[in-house]
Amino acid sequence: MLIRWLSSTLSELDALTLYRMFQLRQNVFVLEQQCLYPDIDALDEHAIHLLGFDSHQALVAYLRILAPGKQYKEPAIGRVLVAETVRGKGVGRSLIDEGVRLSRQHFSDLNIRISAQSHLEALYKGAGFKSVGKAYLEDGIPHQEMLLQTDAA
Repeated sequence: MLIRWLSSTLSELDALTLYRMFQLRQNVFVLEQQCLYPDIDALDEHAIHLLGFDSHQALVAYLRILAPGKQYKEPAIGRVLVAETVRGKGVGRSLIDEGVRLSRQHFSDLNIRISAQSHLEALYKGAGFKSVGKAYLEDGIPHQEMLLQTDAA
């Protein structure tokens, strides 16, 4: 599936794109996963937002990248999601690959850390991430911290 990627800071996004971004995050994290937590947080202001659009210009994939020191000592990839309509079509792996590429573009050869939902651990391992530490609950959902190491880090 062909995806058009857009990366931007929060302040650079137009109102309609911002609305669609928060709507998709709400649909997946709050409604679909039935998880009540403050999805919109102060970290959004400091993030690089990666949005993926399908051939019909629908927003179908999203993640955010945080600079070193904002969440972890390494750059962090989080809020990773793919719309239900395109799951199982390779969009998740493309999203992770593009997120890693974008993180490396901004933060060179630093390791990248994620807090992955445990059921997606294999997806991240396929992209080179390794599990670190023990699994834990975050907002009632099992998670696993993972790290993508670089040769230079």
